[in-house]
Amino acid sequence: MILVTGAAGQLGTDVMAELSKRQIKAIGVDKTDEPSPCLRLDITDADAVSAFISEYRPQSVIHCAAYTAVDKAEDEAELCFKVNATGTENIAKACRDIDAEMIYISTDYVFGGEGDTPYETDAVKTSISSAYGMSKLAGEEAVMKYLNKHYIVRISWVFGENGSNFVKTMLRLAETKTEINVVCDQIGSPTYTQDLAVLLCDMAMSEKFGAYHATNEGFCSWAEFAAEIMKQIGSDCIINPIPAELYPTKATRPKNSRLSKSSLDKSSFSRLPTWQNALKRYLS
Repeated sequence: MILVTGAAGQLGTDVMAELSKRQIKAIGVDKTDEPSPCLRLDITDADAVSAFISEYRPQSVIHCAAYTAVDKAEDEAELCFKVNATGTENIAKACRDIDAEMIYISTDYVFGGEGDTPYETDAVKTSISSAYGMSKLAGEEAVMKYLNKHYIVRISWVFGENGSNFVKTMLRLAETKTEINVVCDQIGSPTYTQDLAVLLCDMAMSEKFGAYHATNEGFCSWAEFAAEIMKQIGSDCIINPIPAELYPTKATRPKNSRLSKSSLDKSSFSRLPTWQNALKRYLS
């Protein structure tokens, strides 16, 4: 049996759907008061996490739950660390106690964003400038400290059917605007949650533990991503590329979010489809 945290979220929803498709028994948990098929679990409550995982004894935990409001985290750093670092540590300890595997979803923000070459999984993590990035790195460190049987899967620029994301924002803006200014000097790769869910389920069945980068294939800027969205929906909305300095945000975004997929290749995992193909399937 597999336990999925954050099962009502953007990624967790698709992971649960993929597990169901494969007829793999799964339990989803989330800290939500909204109507949901998930069980309620506060991952920041160490005793509750330990009791829950001890009772259900999953073979593996796919840890999708996270604090992801990157800008808000600058004002709520304590809460961000409580969820992303302490919450992750609670799950890692509970997994250790029953000898369960853990898949931890991390982020490109654990790297400083310097240069223009793709980061390898073992690249030195320096110059992290956001509370969110530091909290997710602390989560990685907790997983590595308490568990040998773990996967650390770094992703970026996530979009899916459930929840808010960049694609939905662009679609909404295109309904009322003829031009949109979008940052052009931050480069990375979008990640479609349905494609990622397939890979995560493959990993959960593999015992090929380690660190991985798992975004859709190909690199682009946010402006190029936006332009492709407009192209695929047949919109006349013009995308104006602008430097990040003209679009200030509370949290500093990495300019280089390119992630190398060599670790996937070494473990014989299939790479995700191109981001353009993923976008086309998402929009359809």
